Amino acid sequence: MKKAARDQAGSASVEMALLAPALILILFGIVEMGRFAHFSILVHNAARAGAQYGAQNLITAIDAPGMQTAALNDAQNTTGVTSTATFYCQCADGTAAACSATACSADHRVTYVQVGTQGTFVSLFHYPGLPPSLTIAGSSIMRVSQ
Repeated sequence: MKKAARDQAGSASVEMALLAPALILILFGIVEMGRFAHFSILVHNAARAGAQYGAQNLITAIDAPGMQTAALNDAQNTTGVTSTATFYCQCADGTAAACSATACSADHRVTYVQVGTQGTFVSLFHYPGLPPSLTIAGSSIMRVSQ
């Protein structure tokens, strides 16, 4: 009986030695997917934060540097994240309009802000068949409170 237990202990060690590289590879993949998901959420939330700043009122809607700063601050100083911000107007019926008080004759004018963010996710490891970096883009459009 003791010899059979010793034989099984040896086979368990061999099995573990054979499976350990695959388990480690799976662990690294899980870590990379978690990092990618976190970075993607960070980029998309940054765009939303910039749009929320701009959507407060008509003064903040034209403050493109302020919207960009709000987006980058929300990105928690992550390196490589960039931001762009614009505003535009439409008539209430959906037709495009200039951002002037007399742009929409029958309907009232609606102002929107749009903030886009972009960042580059860099993998910790190089996996065969996968690119070493991916560009993630986020965008948010909000109606300005008037």
